[in-house]
Amino acid sequence: MKSFVGTLCLSATMAFGANVASAAELTFATGYGFDFFATEIAKFEKATGNKVTLIHLPAAPSAVLSQYRLWFAAGDKSVDVLAMKDIWLSAFADHLVDLKGVAGDVIGETFPSIIQSLTVDGKLLALPRYSDGPLLFYRKDLLEKYGKAPPKTWDELTATAKEIQDKERAAGNPDMWGFVFQGRGNDTLTCNALEWIRSSGGGNIIEQDGTISINNEKAVAALERAKGWVGTISPPGVVSYGEEESRGVWQSGNAVFMRQWTYAYQLSNADDSAVRGKFDVMPLPADPGEVSAPTLGVKGNVVSKYSEHQQEAIELVKFLASAEVQKDAALQLGDMPAVPSLFDDSDVVAAQPFMPTMKGVIDGGAIRPSVILKSRWNEANTIFFTAVNDTLSGKGTAAENLERVEAQLTELKGSGW
Repeated sequence: MKSFVGTLCLSATMAFGANVASAAELTFATGYGFDFFATEIAKFEKATGNKVTLIHLPAAPSAVLSQYRLWFAAGDKSVDVLAMKDIWLSAFADHLVDLKGVAGDVIGETFPSIIQSLTVDGKLLALPRYSDGPLLFYRKDLLEKYGKAPPKTWDELTATAKEIQDKERAAGNPDMWGFVFQGRGNDTLTCNALEWIRSSGGGNIIEQDGTISINNEKAVAALERAKGWVGTISPPGVVSYGEEESRGVWQSGNAVFMRQWTYAYQLSNADDSAVRGKFDVMPLPADPGEVSAPTLGVKGNVVSKYSEHQQEAIELVKFLASAEVQKDAALQLGDMPAVPSLFDDSDVVAAQPFMPTMKGVIDGGAIRPSVILKSRWNEANTIFFTAVNDTLSGKGTAAENLERVEAQLTELKGSGW
């Protein structure tokens, strides 16, 4: 693995020589991993002579979005590099530098699906800092106890979850549930529902050509099946669960299966976890004849077109996307790299044993249709997850709610994406 810092040292010597006075002063707005990036950026500063000030973003995504809108609307020159989710790129595309022509080395060592998720209208608007996708967590001890194989289809999951749940309750654990997921009305429910629908052959809500496809029989059947989980194999309160609520049930030892992002792997193996050493992970199920469709989540770093130090800012985002930094993030934070080779790296696998399983998840991950909807994505997303949550909560049938989604999206499309 080549050393990006070594490359930077060479270019810094050529560019700056001993004249540190010519170094640029950059700002980098980030939230998650703030302390980690502070340490990594010290290497960049040493190699280039540039100075980087970190701006600590709030935890709430809505607050970050609001701050970004303010900065970009004002053409703020004081912020050079910003952490940004892939689903936000379309909304801010006019304010970002196209990195496609200056990041060939990064593109060449990154999953194509990740590059695609960071590309809008042919422009590469971000370089990856980490990728993510969901896995099916399962209690291998309970499956072995009852002679069950890990489920490959959603119907197998439903049946196995119910059988083990009922037998465990009969054996003295009345709090056991078969399956927990994230049912609260927000973007994570969009991810869950897209996984159910796509892996059942029901499409992607809106297809690449702009066709609104969500109102179809397979999508209806997928949501009705999920509705049937609520109160049978999933707690009634799952309709208000986010990541942490579902993890809480799972990690206390009261769930057979859990759909969850990879961050829960390390936490599930913590010393105080009731499932430590008792679980394993696998790709999400799919209906017969279909393929697993995990929703790909990517966060990248972008360069503001208002930056007065664009070249140095580009070097910074290339450094943060390097295999070296991504390996450090995988080891220290448990982050999913965007570089395929790191999923088989012996150090990474030793620290994060689920990495080889995740490689296929990232490679085949599904992308939300935010690129098609551009600045209207948040509206469309809200329309969709509200209808799904209504279905799970018993407020109308899946057919009625998806018909409503189709009508609302058609109206949205008519007013211009």
